[in-house]
Amino acid sequence: MKKILTAVLALLMGATVAMAQTPATQDKTKAEHRSEKQGQKAQRPALDSTGKPMKKDGSPDKRFKGNKEGKETKAQGPLKQDGTPDKRFKENKQAKTEGPKKQDGTPDKRYKENKEKKAEPKKA
Repeated sequence: MKKILTAVLALLMGATVAMAQTPATQDKTKAEHRSEKQGQKAQRPALDSTGKPMKKDGSPDKRFKGNKEGKETKAQGPLKQDGTPDKRFKENKQAKTEGPKKQDGTPDKRYKENKEKKAEPKKA
């Protein structure tokens, strides 16, 4: 009985080793797919008359910093020597921040930023 069990165990171990995967070989062509190859021109977007990158259809390419439209800047008041706005002046104080809005554009009252503060009664 021991001999049969040992033979079956040896057979199973041999089958396991035979079906093991071979180690993967690293292919250098996959590593080079992003680098420029000899004789290939670098793909850079076309530039418009102002020097900003454009898509093929002529619209500005938003992947580049120069084409992104930022938030409208407010008129700033005096600045400190380090370049940050001086908060002592009214122009530099931030207005009330608005939180999320509903689809119709009204403030969503479920959020803390949109809730109105209650006036505290004055004590005599």
